[in-house]
Amino acid sequence: MKKLYVAAAVYATLGLLAGLFYRTYTVAQDFTGSTQLAVTHTHLLALGFMVMLIVLALDATLKISGSRSFSWFFATYNAGLLLTVGVMVWHGMLQVQGETEVSGAVPGIAGLGHILLTVGMVALLVSLRVPVRDAVARRQA
Repeated sequence: MKKLYVAAAVYATLGLLAGLFYRTYTVAQDFTGSTQLAVTHTHLLALGFMVMLIVLALDATLKISGSRSFSWFFATYNAGLLLTVGVMVWHGMLQVQGETEVSGAVPGIAGLGHILLTVGMVALLVSLRVPVRDAVARRQA
């Protein structure tokens, strides 16, 4: 449970810093258009901070953090989110700099981040299966 709390706190901090970076970087570059930087703070707060808080609540009630599939969730989900947001920052900075064409590496690495997020979500669902089944059985008894 502690690592979920720490992850939530880290994502909250990163999300707030991403919003600050977006605003100060675009103002400093005198940029007024659309950029990927605009949504990095939202991704970090929603997919990082809020998801970790929800999983923390699930762990407090269902005790899921001890399973092997939970370890897979935590590792792959966090790696995927950090990779995805990292590519968004990279792409956003290129957009602010006026780069209209980006390397195929940008969507390729972003896709890898999304695949890791998906694997993490599936692992979370797997780690919830037995505890949810047991909780339902206890309620019906």
